Amino acid sequence: MNIKIMTKSGLPIYEQIERQIKDLIVSGEWKEGDALPSIRALAADLKISVITIKRAYEDLEKEGMIYSVQGKGFFVDDPDLQYMQEKKTLGMEEKLAEWVAGARESGMELQTALDMLTILWES
Repeated sequence: MNIKIMTKSGLPIYEQIERQIKDLIVSGEWKEGDALPSIRALAADLKISVITIKRAYEDLEKEGMIYSVQGKGFFVDDPDLQYMQEKKTLGMEEKLAEWVAGARESGMELQTALDMLTILWES
């Protein structure tokens, strides 16, 4: 598993895990029925508490991304990928709207903002 924890990101560890697992599912890298690592194995691999992994898995289960089978573990569910992509797009729109509001408040011109976005997009 290729989950990376960034302790200085300001984002809680369980949320970092959730986001990365969602990305793996939405991208198709993990498919319906694929088994997730056990809570203990992932906690040991990431050197974090089992409680943190349990929280992430429970949240993902509530969202319909994964499901559990008693005594067998957690598995990728059949989420509505189109809905998940739309939700992700909406989140990006909200962040971009905040950025645009800040740019306007600072007096930035539209062309300067577009130039910034183009540079960041291409880097």
